[in-house]
Amino acid sequence: MAPRTTIHQRIASPGQTEDLEAIDRPRGEADAAGATIPRGRYLLVEQGGEPRRLALTRQVTHLGRGFAATLQLEDPGVSRRHAIVVQRRGSVRILDDRSANGTWVNGRRVFDAELHDGDVIVMGRAVLVYRELLA
Repeated sequence: MAPRTTIHQRIASPGQTEDLEAIDRPRGEADAAGATIPRGRYLLVEQGGEPRRLALTRQVTHLGRGFAATLQLEDPGVSRRHAIVVQRRGSVRILDDRSANGTWVNGRRVFDAELHDGDVIVMGRAVLVYRELLA
């Protein structure tokens, strides 16, 4: 049986995590509580068949298996410090952080790539989708 990818979002301090918010509606619609999903940039990830979102509210977001990662992916194919998402001057880039298995965007291994709405990011067995809700 293949190992599962478990996902946590670091909140106040290293080691402290919370589950990511579930996405209940397509882009531009209200969520299950009736609230509109706010404008912004998100990483979507599916965990156990349930889609979840991480709002990219920081200029730098660390992805990996380690406790210091903003988005922890408990997958043996993900390095402790796997990748970094950086927001600067209106664009969003993903940088591979010297990971063992590489960071893949739309099926291509990348070391530094600009992200666009709908891009698929693969790290180990974890699959994330970059989404922009800007309009």
